[in-house]
Amino acid sequence: MRDITAAIFNKIRQDDPNQAEFQQAAQEFLLSVDKVIDDLPHVAYHKILDRLIEPERAIIFRVPWTDDEGTLRVNRGFRVQMNSALGPYKGGLRFHPSVNLSIIKFLAFEQTFKNSLTGLMMGGGKGGSNFDPKGKSDAEVMRFCQSFMTELSRHIGPDTDVPAGDIGVGGREIGYMFGQYKRLRNEFTGTLTGKSPLWGGSYIRPEATGYGLVYLAAAMLQDKSDSFEGKTCLVSGSGNVAQFTVEKLNALGAKVVTLSDSSGCIYDPSGIDTEKLAFIKTLKNVTRGRIAAYAGKYKEAEYYPRTENNGANKIWTFPADCAFPCATQNEIREIDAKNLLAGGVRLVAEGANMPTSLEGVDVFHDNGILFAPAKAANAGGVAVSGLEMAQNSSRIQWTAEKVDQQLQRIMKGIYATISETAERHGSKGNLVDGANIAGFLKVANAMIDQGYV
Repeated sequence: MRDITAAIFNKIRQDDPNQAEFQQAAQEFLLSVDKVIDDLPHVAYHKILDRLIEPERAIIFRVPWTDDEGTLRVNRGFRVQMNSALGPYKGGLRFHPSVNLSIIKFLAFEQTFKNSLTGLMMGGGKGGSNFDPKGKSDAEVMRFCQSFMTELSRHIGPDTDVPAGDIGVGGREIGYMFGQYKRLRNEFTGTLTGKSPLWGGSYIRPEATGYGLVYLAAAMLQDKSDSFEGKTCLVSGSGNVAQFTVEKLNALGAKVVTLSDSSGCIYDPSGIDTEKLAFIKTLKNVTRGRIAAYAGKYKEAEYYPRTENNGANKIWTFPADCAFPCATQNEIREIDAKNLLAGGVRLVAEGANMPTSLEGVDVFHDNGILFAPAKAANAGGVAVSGLEMAQNSSRIQWTAEKVDQQLQRIMKGIYATISETAERHGSKGNLVDGANIAGFLKVANAMIDQGYV
């Protein structure tokens, strides 16, 4: 790295020595910006990088709630409001035992540039709690969500900060939190996105991240005069993003052969068709079961339990043309990237946030794999969240067809932007550089315009 970017990264390591996820996200970003920083003396003069790496506000709070036995439980809540140069803070809430300040900061940092790429007026933020909704009753989830929102409501609003869902936060949780916000503030506003279309939500919002991921990947293939027709695809995860990634891939003529959850993965060489996907949706969304049940129902499928050693992730060892990591961060390490390469994969598009390690990304770039980073590839969810905000502000609701058309336009536009930016700055084909530089320049120029705040 050049002196200016190296100094910033050293500052992060010194000030936040235990925040591994945030350091990783910052390093990936700085490695791209390093390639253009000498051409941006105004950025250095105004110390944009020094300011970008510090959240405008980081809020940590306790969340007391009672379980069904009447026992008091206490969890930790977070909201990191990273950057508001382009609009109100915007980003999801994650409920998962792994949540800590480092993870929320890395997500908020990534969200800032992801939102920039959509072309919509949204800043970057992220939040959540180490609460685990798995195994909890609806009543317990409701009591937790109401307690969480009682504190969070002090810091959000339609023109300040507009949270959405993420891992562990779906329509149920958004509903409970919105109801509590409405009760506390005595107002019905578009403060949360991901709401039900029955009461202010946008059509296509549940589908948006998965659909958008496939739309951007399709644009990558189209640029190579190719398509998904006849392609075999690996998809990890089995939640919202994975489900709708499978749905859209099926619609475009591809065959998906894998899904996973925290317990393990399934491999179905005959393909996860519409009927099988409907079973997955019921299993994960209604009965909240484990992916192993799929292999119990469909005998052509094999189930592989997750191992706790440092070996390869089994899901990335099967032969395929394309891979879509849609589970969690760092699920593709160097060994997994090499396995994907050996299995014939030529395109990888990230549906989760930072699912590929830096070493894994290097393997893809060194071997000419078409690779779409999360801050571009999974921007469909926040793009439709932005469209939901616009609908709420106007007190109208667009049709599903109109929202889907807007989503396709935004995702194609993101691909064009990051592809052109990469080529313009000497990194043709490197969409990581393209996404980081394009997202950064827009935020940096807005920060310069708005002064030292």
